Amino acid sequence: MSETPTPSRSRLLDHRDFRLLLSGAAAAQTGSQVTLVALPLVAVVVLDADPFRVGLLTAAETAAFLLVGLPAGAWLDRMRKLPVLIRADVVRCLAVGSIPPAAALGVLTMAQLYLVALVTGVATVFFDVAHQSFLPSVLPREHLVGGNGALETVRSTAQIAGPGLGGGLVQLLGAPLAIVADACGYLASALLLTRIRVAEPQPEPQPGRSLRAEVGEGVRFVLRHPLLRAIAAATAVANLFSAVLMAVQTVFWVRVLDLPPGAIGVLLSASAVGGLAGALCAGRLARAVGQARLIWLAPAVTSPFAVLWPLSGGGAGVLLFGVGSAVVLFGAVAYNVAQVSFRQAVCPPELLGRMNATMRFLVWGTLPLGALAGGAVAEAAGPRTALWLCAAGLLLMPVPLLLSPLRRLRELPVEDAPRAAVSSTP
Repeated sequence: MSETPTPSRSRLLDHRDFRLLLSGAAAAQTGSQVTLVALPLVAVVVLDADPFRVGLLTAAETAAFLLVGLPAGAWLDRMRKLPVLIRADVVRCLAVGSIPPAAALGVLTMAQLYLVALVTGVATVFFDVAHQSFLPSVLPREHLVGGNGALETVRSTAQIAGPGLGGGLVQLLGAPLAIVADACGYLASALLLTRIRVAEPQPEPQPGRSLRAEVGEGVRFVLRHPLLRAIAAATAVANLFSAVLMAVQTVFWVRVLDLPPGAIGVLLSASAVGGLAGALCAGRLARAVGQARLIWLAPAVTSPFAVLWPLSGGGAGVLLFGVGSAVVLFGAVAYNVAQVSFRQAVCPPELLGRMNATMRFLVWGTLPLGALAGGAVAEAAGPRTALWLCAAGLLLMPVPLLLSPLRRLRELPVEDAPRAAVSSTP
């Protein structure tokens, strides 16, 4: 595959519709990062939830990938993606916006938090699959790496600014009221997306095609493609054990390290610097070592730093947690930019929704399982033991990639991959 130069970010920002898409992502991501701090603190501090119930809350946030992950792609391939993005933002705004008034009236319960997490998760499934499938309608194929890099930069910047803002708002206003920032972020995203004017064609109807047949076509495309299959396996392992971290880290910080909300926000923000660096460097790294090589090299080098999480302690020892998170996030974001850009380029346009939904089902479907496992291990043996489980699991993440044809490639065979994958489908 010939190497195509990645356009500069300034050139990408000259593209009006991409600029609006990027701005919407910035608003939504910043708000959701505030909730990353505030929602578990509502459960732990306001409702005095035990580790297992906090793990169950994390599982509820991600259960939608198992419940509707596969049919979502088939449905999205039948419709234009932009209206779906706008509706999903509105639903998420209303769902998270229900928490502050319930808390103010003294009627907030864990049951409501579970329901909000589940509804928000379903909307996020549709939003994320539509978002990844919509980007190729906004940018040409040769600009996808640059576009995904810019989106990851926004995501990583939000991961730096959002938690610090969230921690400060929680300390100043309380955890329930801080969640208002998330609702405002989703609303701002929806308003920005309504201004996009890209000519997105309505997919051609296919009479007689059942939903099951269309879902199966997307599953076969992923599972019969050796590179996509390896990427799915590795990412599923990473997400399984990352969910353990998501389920127990707030309990660990509050009840083991005794950190106040403001310090938790600063810790998350400092950790996210690694993700921002990964987004900024991904394009250069892909050109320097090859896009295929970057997919396995990034996690292989950075995943071992996860062992710093269970080694962290109080006082200056909390820096170990921040350093471990920063390095792991650097590798994760560089990996994501490389593999998502490949997925978007290798897939025929009519299969993008189903391919992305299949990948999301396979790789995000492990999140509720990991969250439940993390909560159960933390309840039985303590949060630090659960963090050791997470670190050990992340060490396994590169194995499927190293056992695949990716290890022998420098660049990804984008131009030949669709024909090879489609021809193998009966």
